Amino acid sequence: MGNRPLILVTNDDGITAPGLRTLIKVMNEIGDVIVVAPDSPQSGMGHAVTVDSTLFVETVEIDNGPQIEYSCSGTPADCVKLAKNQILNRLPDLCVSGINHGSNSSINVIYSGTMSAAIEAGLEGIPAIGFSLLDYSWNAKFEASEDYVRSIASNVLKNGLPEGIVLNVNIPKLDKKDIEGIKICRQAKAIWREEFDKRKNPQGRDYYWLTGKFVNLDNGEETDEWALKNNYVSVVPIQSDLTAHHTINELNKWKLND
Repeated sequence: MGNRPLILVTNDDGITAPGLRTLIKVMNEIGDVIVVAPDSPQSGMGHAVTVDSTLFVETVEIDNGPQIEYSCSGTPADCVKLAKNQILNRLPDLCVSGINHGSNSSINVIYSGTMSAAIEAGLEGIPAIGFSLLDYSWNAKFEASEDYVRSIASNVLKNGLPEGIVLNVNIPKLDKKDIEGIKICRQAKAIWREEFDKRKNPQGRDYYWLTGKFVNLDNGEETDEWALKNNYVSVVPIQSDLTAHHTINELNKWKLND
């Protein structure tokens, strides 16, 4: 590895995912790349870590790029922990996660393995970004994402991020000519209205398929959902501190010790 920035690349769709391969290609242009990614898809794992079984890591070679790659049997958060504590000999200058096949805007951020990897990096003191494309297809077209990924990553390397802050970047499913640009946003208030499709297996045992509908409850024009709907790349700064600071004074009025 030379004097260029050291960039850790990971994801939650697995080490062979086209979105990850695109991210690796772009990061190779601006730094020295180490890849530590799950050996199989880990979508929806959130910030899960492996505590009750063994973890395995092995070197792999997926394409002919200059990057060094490791395949990990664990979750996206495991990948970042192992990279920092076992694989790398110094802290990376940047961690990028993705490019996810599908949206991680709004409430989706709390379920996302892609974003949990970025958040884990942020907890470890590494500037981090999660990238997602609003296309769930394995054969999604990532070419229009490349310039935005390059620009945002380069700016983080140049300017840094405040301590504990990582970026959640979502890119609309559009040709490059149809994307209006980048907007800094807040997370939209939204929910999933879930349903469970109940069925029986041949042995007569009940089983369930989770289904649901994403419902945006937020009409604000400064949100990620508004930006994406209006053909912008959304960038939301997020943090791991979930404290509702505005509620502390109200709760202190309760007579909890009486």
